[in-house]
Amino acid sequence: MPDPRSITPAGRRIVAAAEDLFYSRGITAVGVDLIAEHAGTTKRTLYNQFGSKDRLVASYLAERDQRWRSLVRAAIDACDDPAEAVTAPFEALRTWSATNTRGCAFINALAELPDPSHPAYRIAEHQKLWLLNLFEQLAAAAHRSDPATLATRLLILHEGVLATQPLPRDTLSTSTELARALVGLSREAADG
Repeated sequence: MPDPRSITPAGRRIVAAAEDLFYSRGITAVGVDLIAEHAGTTKRTLYNQFGSKDRLVASYLAERDQRWRSLVRAAIDACDDPAEAVTAPFEALRTWSATNTRGCAFINALAELPDPSHPAYRIAEHQKLWLLNLFEQLAAAAHRSDPATLATRLLILHEGVLATQPLPRDTLSTSTELARALVGLSREAADG
């Protein structure tokens, strides 16, 4: 994966086109010819910038991951109460979902690219582990009992929302309420 600082303007157009196409149509359904055409570049430019489609997929996911993490951090920073911060990723997801309606790009990538040695698989896996670790850190900072177990439960709720997002149901509101209840119960257990 190229260093983001070394990507040329044409490379940025390629990543933007790849993101739109991979997210809307699927990674395996989109070829480099179509990406180059949508980016207004050539396949040669694509390969010069990224080396392979696999590395382009990894770049696409890495950029999404950075935007997601920034949104989550902003949601956490907006919280005055450490207990409220534990569920901030659910609030960030509400904002994120307004423009990302085809579910989670990372879950989609894991389904399409099951080989753990694929560079995009590793990025998707690390994104999920980052969120799990973040939930645990936030739970510990809020003095919740058994932060690791709470983090796992919150991750399962969060991922369930993402998996059901394309359905005509508001699972986010229900999951957010349930997450808040779990955080509250965890506090009661710590106090008890």
